[in-house]
Amino acid sequence: MPTLAEVLTEVAGELYGLEPAAFVPARDARSAALRADGEDEAADRVKRLRKPSTAAWVVNLLARAEADQVEQVVELGAAFREAQDDLDGKRLRELTRQRRQLVAAVAARARSLAVEAGTAVSGAVLTQVESTLTAAMIDADAGRAVRSGLLVGPLQATGIGRADVASAVAVPDALGIAPVDDDGAPSRHLHAVPDLPGAARSGRRRAGSRKDDDGAAAEAEAARAAARQEAEQALADAEDDVAAARDAGSSAAAEVGRIEGVARRTDAEREAVRRRLAELDDEADAVGAELRGAVAARQRAERTLADATRRRDEAAARLRDL
Repeated sequence: MPTLAEVLTEVAGELYGLEPAAFVPARDARSAALRADGEDEAADRVKRLRKPSTAAWVVNLLARAEADQVEQVVELGAAFREAQDDLDGKRLRELTRQRRQLVAAVAARARSLAVEAGTAVSGAVLTQVESTLTAAMIDADAGRAVRSGLLVGPLQATGIGRADVASAVAVPDALGIAPVDDDGAPSRHLHAVPDLPGAARSGRRRAGSRKDDDGAAAEAEAARAAARQEAEQALADAEDDVAAARDAGSSAAAEVGRIEGVARRTDAEREAVRRRLAELDDEADAVGAELRGAVAARQRAERTLADATRRRDEAAARLRDL
């Protein structure tokens, strides 16, 4: 029987390969199917999977369609970190130049893939894609997250401390990515400290009288927790939809601007053509007038020639009669 991590990784791999609009219905359907099979924990975890932002979806698409390019990004990042550890300034400058070129090229390819899939990519989204690819070079966890194709949001890394990758990937625990504290260190888990023996005996005496009340309170708290979790998930989905709508609006605005620019250029070209047509009409009229004048001159020359020929013939005839 597959482990929880294996189930989550498989389901996430399917869901994050879908277009954003299909994500929530497919996620809810998979969660319901798992619950029907008695896998309540897996169903709860799947239900909490977040819809990817537009930038995250673009990078996930890239990871699936162009895995070799993503691998180049990750490998160059490893070389960059090695040069950084060795304090190799010359090598760092060369790798920095390569990093910028590779990020620009791979981000452009990701944008093309998104457009081919029917999704416009605004300048803001493209910046987030480039930031995510750069993070994959700077931070090893970010590289694993990008390679997985399971991003839910864009990544950002400064190179100082660990990047907060766990909050931007669907199943960080399955990928071996731990959350970080504010100082960039892996988060620490708290452990319960047992009570002293005397306190334990006293607690046991009071526990019996509170058992029933505690049971009812626990049930009520569980119901509240379930309702709170459902409300939080609904809020997260709504926020994701708002972010996706904003991205779509930005993309649409950029597309409108592009088309308006094309329309302005087309109008200018059409006006230039109209002016040229008017000039050609004027030139045609002038040529027509010249042609009519030339035809009239030819006709006059032909009449003159005919008269001269007639007079010559008459003179020749008189000369023969003499």
